[in-house]
Amino acid sequence: MKTDSAPATTIVATPGRLEWPEEKALPKRNATFAHIMSRIKSVLKHVGLLAAAVTMIYPVVWMVVSSFRPADRIFREPGLIASDFTTDNYVYGWDALSYGALDLPFGLFMTNSMIVVIGCIIGNVFSCSLAAYAFARLKFTARTILFAAMLLTIMLPSHVVLVPQYIIFSKLGLVGTFWPLILPKLLATDSFFIFLMVQFIRGLPKELDEAALIDGCGHFRIFFNIIMPLMVPAIATTAIFTFIWTWNDFFGSMIYLQGNPRMYTVQLGLRAFQDSAGSTNWGSIFAMSVLSLVPIFLAFLFGQRFLIKGIATTGIK
Repeated sequence: MKTDSAPATTIVATPGRLEWPEEKALPKRNATFAHIMSRIKSVLKHVGLLAAAVTMIYPVVWMVVSSFRPADRIFREPGLIASDFTTDNYVYGWDALSYGALDLPFGLFMTNSMIVVIGCIIGNVFSCSLAAYAFARLKFTARTILFAAMLLTIMLPSHVVLVPQYIIFSKLGLVGTFWPLILPKLLATDSFFIFLMVQFIRGLPKELDEAALIDGCGHFRIFFNIIMPLMVPAIATTAIFTFIWTWNDFFGSMIYLQGNPRMYTVQLGLRAFQDSAGSTNWGSIFAMSVLSLVPIFLAFLFGQRFLIKGIATTGIK
């Protein structure tokens, strides 16, 4: 009599134990499940980052679109699609400001801001690099104490020293000129950049200095011929941050340049649109705001490679 029997099960023998074939599929299933979960987490993370990016960039995009709308439709059509495209806001905004007999084109404010920015960049790069070289390479009395005091000034708000600084510049007759905005940069007053450059210089091999000293070089020649060419990433980082902070500075310009309209920077020029007439021309404000963002965008676009490299190589995380 023939009877049906269950198919034979193959037992895999391994040293020390018997392994059933069903056990081999478990690691593969676990790996597949882990891969799927990893992909889901990655997709959710990118969706969250994309949503955050859209949230942050939306006001800028809306301002750019609104700068091409007629002034009476800016707040009536809050979307990102302009039904009536016009460049009148740029044409009018460029020559809209005047103080009595003074015609003040917006290009004058851009030029003033550029003068201040260039002066501040030169001052910070030159003075802060010299101070950083002294702290990083030279041995002098109370170096540690002075370096600690310099770091403490990072936590000191700039508004604390505003009144004494204003009194000094007023007695020197410099209020109403660009010097109160540029002169402090020539005296290494930005401790953040000094610290950044000190960290960078400490990462350079001291054997370069020792070899130069053996060849008869002094400290100034070592700094200008050896150290400074190697500090390009740190110098570029200093220049980019100084450009952005100085270009966007409103408070300092308002304090020292308020009484001289021909010395106004971009930020004071934008504020003047609200004071030049009884009503505010938002179209012109948005148009000139877009133009004021172009230099910052270009500075970051062409300098981001040096910016990232400078931050990465200074030990600041």
